[in-house]
Amino acid sequence: MADDLTRLDEGFWRVRGSFRVGPIDVGTQCSLARLSDGGWVMLDSYTLPGPILAQVREITGGKLRAIVNLHPFHTLHCEWAHHAFPEAAMFGTARHQAKLPALPWQAERCEDGVLAREFGDSFAFSQPAGVPLVCADESVHFSSILALHLASGTIHVDDTLVYLVKGFPLSLLPMTGRLGFHPTLAKALEPRAGAAAEFRAWARALGRDWQDARRIAAAHNAVLELPQGDFSRRLDAALTSVETVLASHEAKHG
Repeated sequence: MADDLTRLDEGFWRVRGSFRVGPIDVGTQCSLARLSDGGWVMLDSYTLPGPILAQVREITGGKLRAIVNLHPFHTLHCEWAHHAFPEAAMFGTARHQAKLPALPWQAERCEDGVLAREFGDSFAFSQPAGVPLVCADESVHFSSILALHLASGTIHVDDTLVYLVKGFPLSLLPMTGRLGFHPTLAKALEPRAGAAAEFRAWARALGRDWQDARRIAAAHNAVLELPQGDFSRRLDAALTSVETVLASHEAKHG
């Protein structure tokens, strides 16, 4: 999968990158978003090839304020990103800090509310309820922090929400062509009473609160353009498709 940089909207660019699982390139992403004061942030880290790095430097004009790592299991490119942009503040989750303790992380972790305080004029952030941000089973990468760039209406999300298109690796999976939750939801739900209900309530509230989103930049490989109000409808459909998972969890745990 060739790396590319695409302008999705005024003040929002997406890098589609390469990530191999065995012989299959499932892809990955990072995004550039302009802040309301004219600065820029990078959402998640990726090693940019020379031509794209040059474009990013031109777009940001030396004003990359921060690198915000939103998915706790996406750690492979954080060191490169810091060395490429040493002036940018490094934000990460507890797992980023534990895996890469030598990097100059901000003291507060992404999951502790710092992002809303630092970037709330430009973004809304949301973390799924009823599931841990980091599962004890490290093969379960369901949870992440979702970011909505307010000016462009673009949602940047890794893994929690999945959108696959035909022609890409994994496109034979049954969720191809529709927005869905990552298939590890059943393993991610906390084994306690109320977890499924909390997740259901979170998803419904997200659809309502972010109903005016105009697109989703989803890992690992696609961008979904949304007609006015379509995010709420699509998220409701995604929730309906996992209702058996939630009901099964409730039957077991309450």
